[in-house]
Amino acid sequence: MPEIVTAAMLVIGDEILSGRTKDKNIGHLADIMTAIGIDLKEVRIVPDEEDEIVAAVNAVRVRYTYVFTTGGIGPTHDDITADSMAKAFGVPCEYDAKAYALLEASYAARGIEFTEARKRMARMPRGSDHIDNPVSVAPGFRIGNVHVMAGVPSIFQAMLDNVVPTLKAGTKMLSATVHCPFGEGLIGAPLADIQKAHPDTIIGSYPKYGDGKFWTELVVRARSEDALEAARKDVEAMVAEFATAG
Repeated sequence: MPEIVTAAMLVIGDEILSGRTKDKNIGHLADIMTAIGIDLKEVRIVPDEEDEIVAAVNAVRVRYTYVFTTGGIGPTHDDITADSMAKAFGVPCEYDAKAYALLEASYAARGIEFTEARKRMARMPRGSDHIDNPVSVAPGFRIGNVHVMAGVPSIFQAMLDNVVPTLKAGTKMLSATVHCPFGEGLIGAPLADIQKAHPDTIIGSYPKYGDGKFWTELVVRARSEDALEAARKDVEAMVAEFATAG
């Protein structure tokens, strides 16, 4: 049986919900997860409110193999992700000695004051493991199956690069695309029958419009080559039948 590994993502920040900041991390995580055979099953966007973050992380961490969060681990008062994670796991949020030393040395080397605000970036739930940050030093952290990372896209991507080798990869999803020159309204019912006949596959229907015509891109996904090919052939036969009927 193919091994199925799942993930969820929490995007944390009022700036995302208000539209002031446009998220660039969801698509990147989805691409990486797909590439290594992990199914990204859910994405939630939550505000900078402790109770909301706690509720969200506790809801998803028991449902999925991995959880990834972005945002809220900076130096300002509204960066409350570390405290929220500590509350969710029932442990103290405290200065991590290794993170504190890294940040202290980094600011000293640049001749910048290591202020109380900057020291906040060394706080994490007790028992956390570091996620290295090669861009701006301040680490993310992992606690349980939850990986807590920065919201700045370049830093998030660099942190994720360090996380990926530690993850258990699943069986990769295979896919095949079938061009259909007909609209969804015509093919909907027979396509549903094909999906029922091939329960080990996922058949996606994506309507398109161009040159004054509607058409549909049909994508068959499966973890088994045999299952993929069987469903693809049925989809192609359906399209051919409509084309013959004219």
